[in-house]
Amino acid sequence: MAFAPMGPEASFFEVLDRHRESLLAALRRGGQEPPSGGSRVASSSEVLVSIENIIQDIITSLARNEAPAFTIDNRSSWENIKFEDSVGLQMVSHCTTRKIKSDSPKSVKKFALILKILSMIYKLVQSNTYATKRDIYYTDSQLFGNQTVVDNIINDISCMLKVSRRSLHILSTSKGLIAGNLRYIEEDGTKVNCTCGATAVAVPSNIQGIRNLVTDAKFVLIVEKDATFQRLLDDNFCNKLSPCIMITGKGVPDLNTRLLVKKLWDTFHVPVFTLVDADPHGIEIMCIYKYGSMSMSFEAHHLTVPAIRWLGLLPSDLKRLNVPKDSLIPLTNRDQMKLDSILRRPYVTCQPFWRKEMEIMADSKMKAEIQALTFLSSDYLSRVYLPNKLKFGGWI
Repeated sequence: MAFAPMGPEASFFEVLDRHRESLLAALRRGGQEPPSGGSRVASSSEVLVSIENIIQDIITSLARNEAPAFTIDNRSSWENIKFEDSVGLQMVSHCTTRKIKSDSPKSVKKFALILKILSMIYKLVQSNTYATKRDIYYTDSQLFGNQTVVDNIINDISCMLKVSRRSLHILSTSKGLIAGNLRYIEEDGTKVNCTCGATAVAVPSNIQGIRNLVTDAKFVLIVEKDATFQRLLDDNFCNKLSPCIMITGKGVPDLNTRLLVKKLWDTFHVPVFTLVDADPHGIEIMCIYKYGSMSMSFEAHHLTVPAIRWLGLLPSDLKRLNVPKDSLIPLTNRDQMKLDSILRRPYVTCQPFWRKEMEIMADSKMKAEIQALTFLSSDYLSRVYLPNKLKFGGWI
């Protein structure tokens, strides 16, 4: 394949190649299970019928002099979430629900807003057009109040109809970036080449529509923060360790960045690693990519990549590399609460090495940003830390 940059010698990737073989063997043993339950990509006619059925239920309730209500799965309780190592966090089949009532002062506005957005979705699907969540918010920003209200309602509707957001003809605005050994064609025919230069390519807003993906990448590196991602670009990391792919969701990842990571894994099955701060927030972000989140657990099969490994920054690295104490930051009460919360999650029981790292953090009561490595040298991350980790298998 015609990718120009030359990386290290083939022997550099021996451990990575063995890791990939073990991942492929695990897939063959477990089989690639199709989505069971949860959301799916539904046809336009199915979505229209589902909305029509909901409206019919409302009319039936009114005809009986009953107050109509929407019934939505409760995604805010761990009781309704199950963990499977091969999928991540997903909704249980018979979970508790909550009602959005039209006769309750607490929920009547939300009932009306769900109805309004349902009517907008119906028109979008019927006319085969698309809108972003931002577009929907600006149709009546005063009524909605803020963007979060719209985002939450769209997730509720997606969960209620048991279809993916894409099936609702609603797109998210992407904030993520991608660079490295990857080419693809967008839905409109635009050819995209992500080969690493000084700038990265924006993650497309329609991941389902991209096709003809081509790569020789030996690994995918998910970088938590944009500043670290940009520094790696400036250090020419993608070319020095070519062939590889780098992605950042600029903090907590948006839906499209997660969908792209999932698509790369499903298409190529190359190892995927995360580079996050050695703090509870960074660990949380890594967990979202790997196992998903409670709020989006109904879409787990489309979003999670349980094969992801934690490359760095590990709390144990701080002592191993003699990072000075003045480069570390004390854990706040909020950090401690977040760490305790993660340690109680169901997936930590199958990740003993992760637990050990988090216990090191809890015992030291200190955290560190990736930038703490600059005390060794300004380019230590790209020149020494990451190459050594990748060459010698320093992931968990």
